[in-house]
Amino acid sequence: MESLTDEPDAILASGRRLFLGTVDGALWLDPATRAPRPLHVTEARPTKDGWLLTLAELTDRTEAERWHGRHLLAPVEELSPPEEDEVFTHELIGMAIVDDASEASLGEVIEVYDLPQGLLLEFRGAHGVHQLPFIDAFVLDVDREARTLRVRLPDGLLET
Repeated sequence: MESLTDEPDAILASGRRLFLGTVDGALWLDPATRAPRPLHVTEARPTKDGWLLTLAELTDRTEAERWHGRHLLAPVEELSPPEEDEVFTHELIGMAIVDDASEASLGEVIEVYDLPQGLLLEFRGAHGVHQLPFIDAFVLDVDREARTLRVRLPDGLLET
């Protein structure tokens, strides 16, 4: 598996609880019970391309392959809290975008794309849907409590 966490040794430690996710990263619910499916790590070791996991509830290769391409999710309350200058990616959805110069609201984050170059925010505002790289040159401040991103937009971004 490919790790999308900064703390794979902690998240994938033996005995840790994870949950099955969908292809797009949402929590998977069993159609019969409408409950999430917990999995327990029994072994994890790094490989050159990611991690090799053994999960107690996936007892054979056929069952494991059934879940190929899906996310494994860790309960947020069991994660280390983000540092002062950090944010969980999932928290960005729904955050308000505020222009640093004018203090005007520019819209709301509707999607976050994790690209090889870094995160790309998609936001919807009065001028339509736009994309903004999540880099220090453009995102000046993230206020997790107020759920706002203070930004300096590149010239011409809002022009149609």
